[in-house]
Amino acid sequence: MDRRSFLRKSALGGAAAAAGSALAAPAIAQESPQVTWRLASSFPKSLDTIYGGAEVMSKMVEEASDGKFKIQVFAAGEIVPGLQVADAVTNGTVEVCHTVGYYFWGKDPTWALGAAVPFSLNARGMNAWHYHGGGIDLYNEFLAKQGLYGLPGGNTGAQMGGWFRKEINTVDDLKGLKMRVGGFAGKVMEKLGLVPQQIAGGDIYPALEKGTIDATEWVGPYDDEKLGFYKVAPYYYYPGWWEGGPTVHFFFSKDKMESLPPQYQALLHTACQATDADMLQKYDMKNPAALKTLMAQGAQLRPFSPEIMQACFDAANEVYAEMEASNPEFAKIWGSIKDFRKDWFGWEQVAEYNYDTFMMRQNIAGQL
Repeated sequence: MDRRSFLRKSALGGAAAAAGSALAAPAIAQESPQVTWRLASSFPKSLDTIYGGAEVMSKMVEEASDGKFKIQVFAAGEIVPGLQVADAVTNGTVEVCHTVGYYFWGKDPTWALGAAVPFSLNARGMNAWHYHGGGIDLYNEFLAKQGLYGLPGGNTGAQMGGWFRKEINTVDDLKGLKMRVGGFAGKVMEKLGLVPQQIAGGDIYPALEKGTIDATEWVGPYDDEKLGFYKVAPYYYYPGWWEGGPTVHFFFSKDKMESLPPQYQALLHTACQATDADMLQKYDMKNPAALKTLMAQGAQLRPFSPEIMQACFDAANEVYAEMEASNPEFAKIWGSIKDFRKDWFGWEQVAEYNYDTFMMRQNIAGQL
């Protein structure tokens, strides 16, 4: 069975089964209206994996609906700037956007919880919480007040800590540093003296090249190589503790979503979840080779010191305590994540961690 046939049967199978053999294919097609939506992405086309997630979803929807449901994808800046895409959905400029919730943390830090926050879950943990821990529903209770309905639409896996013009060895080295850092991780770093900058993906390299910023984080080796950061900031740090498993989202107009026929709503759920899995798989495949290439081109790989990691962890907990005390919606969702986080990393330590650690030692010893 080819993918097109599988998707069509997954999305429309319920309706077909109810009708049985008495309902011919042409009648199904007649019941499916022609719908054309526009999607605004926060990402430039050059980032084929993360921007490409929207194209993957759009293609699945169009193929499975026999061309009846089309979603036109527009890159950042083609309709609205990358950091304004959620507003474009809310005000009706487009029906859907593809973005990361933490871009809008300045409006309310609760936005970031559905995506990634410092020292939270990794990619598998986030997916478990979203799909089976009530995360999607909790996040949508918040999004409904913005006129939105959200579905996970990608994950990059744990990200890198970013590119720096100079080595960062101690907490003091962060003081006064101007760094492009997404989400409210910047608020955590502010406590350590860093000066955070919020800059859309396509604008980062010029800012770094001109010295407007001293450092930047983006995603990981595959995307970072495309943006060329290694040319102007050679020190490549890890891990990106603020994005252990960042979820990219499709934010739909809640009214538009609810006005769709049930089979189209089901199709969107299917296509979004498939896109969510597909993006992580692509990054896991492409990052290893890209890291080798970056190092061959002069990137200097560095870990954040234990001192820096602990200071950032402590600062993050201070920020969380402040937000929980002042923002009930934030406290509700963060409480759910925290409850699962403790159990998740307890389980990770048992099997995955020990297996991975053993295999990494074999790799270091040249046995793989």
